[in-house]
Amino acid sequence: MDRKPRRPVRSAPAAAVTAAVLAVTAALGVVAPGAAAAGRTAGTGPDAARVPLRVATYNIHAGAGQDGVFNLDRTAAAIQDLDADVVGLQEVDVHWGARSDFTDEARELAGRLHMRVFFAPIYDLPPATPDAERRQYGVAVLSRLPVRGAWNHEITRLSTQTPRPVPAPAPGFAEVSVRVRGVSVHVYTTHLDYRTDPSVRRTQVDDMLAVLAEDRGPKVLLGDFNAEPGAPELAGLWGPLADAAADGGKTYPAAGPVRRIDLVTVSPDVTVTGAYASGTTASDHRPVVADLLLRRRCR
Repeated sequence: MDRKPRRPVRSAPAAAVTAAVLAVTAALGVVAPGAAAAGRTAGTGPDAARVPLRVATYNIHAGAGQDGVFNLDRTAAAIQDLDADVVGLQEVDVHWGARSDFTDEARELAGRLHMRVFFAPIYDLPPATPDAERRQYGVAVLSRLPVRGAWNHEITRLSTQTPRPVPAPAPGFAEVSVRVRGVSVHVYTTHLDYRTDPSVRRTQVDDMLAVLAEDRGPKVLLGDFNAEPGAPELAGLWGPLADAAADGGKTYPAAGPVRRIDLVTVSPDVTVTGAYASGTTASDHRPVVADLLLRRRCR
């Protein structure tokens, strides 16, 4: 498992997050790495020197559908239908509360889908009762591919758990490094501030770009940005990254979407061959899928 130094304000303790990935990878390493991507290989022609990768982003609404009913089987089925190699999840509960039956949604979904998982909590609170687990809420990454490293970075946040919050660094910006058919790629998952005032989101964009700038090679940033691509506060993304699903359809609310706030973005060295928003209502957001090609380095 790769571990790299980070400036303290940017990342949570590396040892803890590394252990989290290892524990689940050991239990769930039963899927042939890159199986889905390998099945979509062109084989010959101009794309033969490139490696296919399917990614997706999905705000799972803590396992509740557009109908407000908690049903993790339905959530798992919606993710399975995406047939993605790497999936970034937002609004993930881990023993959080009654709304999700105190379930560890990250591990439960990984187990049902036979995927590796990395969970990056935004909030980590004491248990509801003395004999219970800690209450956590955040983002996660599911992967069919080998996870070479994982980090829970800090970005600026305005807490929903404290009275009169002020913007401050807090965790919950997930990064994993995965390897697909010899090519390493960094995949990040985020959930930006939901408030009408765009100032926190603007700062969050700057914070995320600083993290991405420390990494080399192809990069994919997934997430619920709580703003449409043309929003002024997201302007800094475009250039370092590109919108992979500009024609993929609106994503929120799931039953009759009017906004496209769930985005797949990629670095300039990543080619997009297709993207779409799924029509599922297993959450209040629609997931977005993108098919990518990664450039294989010449030897």
